[in-house]
Amino acid sequence: MLGTGSSFQLARVLGIRVGVNVSWFVVLFLFIYLFQGSFRDTLGASDTTAFAVAVVAAVLFFGSILLHELGHALAARREGIEVTGIDLFLFGGVMKMSRDTDSPGSEFRVAAAGPAVTLGIVVAGGLLTMLVAGPDRLFDAGRLSGDHTEDIPIVLLSVLVGFNVLLLVFNLIPAFPLDGGRIARAVAWRLTGDRGKATRFSGRLGQGFAVLLIGYGLYELLGGDPWGLWTVLLGWLLGSAARSAIVQSAFSDRLEGITVADLMDAEPVTIPADFPAERAYEDYFLRYQGWDWFAVVDGEGRYVGVAHREPVRQVAQGGAGGRPVRELVVRTGEEGQVQADAPLEALLGSEPLRRLGALIAVDREGRLRGVVTLEQVSRALQAHLAAG
Repeated sequence: MLGTGSSFQLARVLGIRVGVNVSWFVVLFLFIYLFQGSFRDTLGASDTTAFAVAVVAAVLFFGSILLHELGHALAARREGIEVTGIDLFLFGGVMKMSRDTDSPGSEFRVAAAGPAVTLGIVVAGGLLTMLVAGPDRLFDAGRLSGDHTEDIPIVLLSVLVGFNVLLLVFNLIPAFPLDGGRIARAVAWRLTGDRGKATRFSGRLGQGFAVLLIGYGLYELLGGDPWGLWTVLLGWLLGSAARSAIVQSAFSDRLEGITVADLMDAEPVTIPADFPAERAYEDYFLRYQGWDWFAVVDGEGRYVGVAHREPVRQVAQGGAGGRPVRELVVRTGEEGQVQADAPLEALLGSEPLRRLGALIAVDREGRLRGVVTLEQVSRALQAHLAAG
């Protein structure tokens, strides 16, 4: 699945921030608590051993979800899309992108990458288990039948394969925002040539599936099964995401034709990269008292980075005022930049814009063309909505 959300950082994998939502800890606790008894019965083990096996199984399960999301993330990177992080939460994981895909092929490749990783885990785990123990024990151990005859490695592998089969099947349901729904959007996009129509089509599939989930969950609850609440919550979450995608798609259609160049300050004050720090401080930071940073460009107008007031002041007044500003810049990289001809839609869900407050607009050769701020985007949206 793809999406957004806040979380606590756990680690960085391949340069990608991996975090967990508070709700993830609830799922982790429930997973260990509910499966500890099944592992004890299946293995004929003590409570301590069963608890340890349940913890390892939880790590393997969430590790496979993380690999699934990393599949999405690496595919997005290959498409030139910045990945801002991966979050684990109540119902699995989400991969956050700085912008949406820009073609049906790109959408398909990013959406299909996660299920491809999960399929790889199923195939590798299944073959390994059958090679070691045979196909019968793969299915018997995976069911946690409680016959006291299984070995810990076989049970862990079998359960891992079983969980990933369920994950694969569920994610391939053609209902947005599940991976299957995004694949359906890619196909519809290719057939119609209209991303908005394709998004609304897959979003409606997602809403229909959400209604079925909620209905089934209510049926389970009426039958006395507390897991029905889980199904209702999952249906509500998927339905909300699908509805948001439909609304955003309709709104994006209204913004068609508006680009970053239409909003940006096309003549921002910039500092030449070879300027000494002392002169840059006097000519820019002292002159423009309310400005805390300036974009820095080289002799050909290419964007180099951002110079902030305090570091430049310290160098200028610390006896090293001759150092060129290029040595003091913060290199924001692709995260702090946007193409000047990019559509306004690319800024609507931009986490870097929200976090930094401004992005540097560049052309295809990396030359600075302007600066676009969050305030400019907000004003443009307000004006467009008022006109509408």
